[in-house]
Amino acid sequence: MRIGIIGAGFIGRAVAQLVIAAGHEAILSNSRGPQTMSNVLSGIPGSKVGTLEEAAQFGEVVLVAIPLAHYQSVPAKWLEGKTVLDANNYYPERDGHIPVLDRFETTTSRLLAEHLPHSRVVKVFNAILAQDLVQDSRPKAAPDRRALPIAADDPVAKALVITLLDEIGFDAVDAGSLDESWRFERAKPAYCIPLDKQGLKVALAAAQRQVELPHGSWRR
Repeated sequence: MRIGIIGAGFIGRAVAQLVIAAGHEAILSNSRGPQTMSNVLSGIPGSKVGTLEEAAQFGEVVLVAIPLAHYQSVPAKWLEGKTVLDANNYYPERDGHIPVLDRFETTTSRLLAEHLPHSRVVKVFNAILAQDLVQDSRPKAAPDRRALPIAADDPVAKALVITLLDEIGFDAVDAGSLDESWRFERAKPAYCIPLDKQGLKVALAAAQRQVELPHGSWRR
């Protein structure tokens, strides 16, 4: 499968490493252009870099892993008809205050989906630290295999991502639609905590919309 990656930060690079190891192709991009990403090429064997347009048009699936404040810069016209993986999180101190999120009226993924009305958005890869993506990947049926939460409105896109997670070393737990993706947003019990499938289901169920964990409590 061809995977385009918008955002060549820690999460984007970790996902690229895993999908390439699983036999997929990946092109990474950032807002500054491919000439700034020589370290990506040297650090991830088999990777390619390109412009935002090249990554978006290359990917059958496209990962968006950028600061949430810039979600409206994602090129909607190049992502029409595609499955888009949303790894964004809301950090007001970085992104500025977004009133509808501060009032718990919507989710980060719903904002992106409204910006990309002709794409199939799947929330995934936001609830794991980048270093854990590589370190915690495990073969199928491994007793210590970690589970990751996902959410989407489109069942076909959701099934595709569940398969992709399995290929790169993770189980998946379906948290429901994009409107339910708040259950594993920043500062919720499932956010960046290593859990197996059963433990993740418990954490998702325990989440309360307007209750947040202490800032940074998920960092190890």
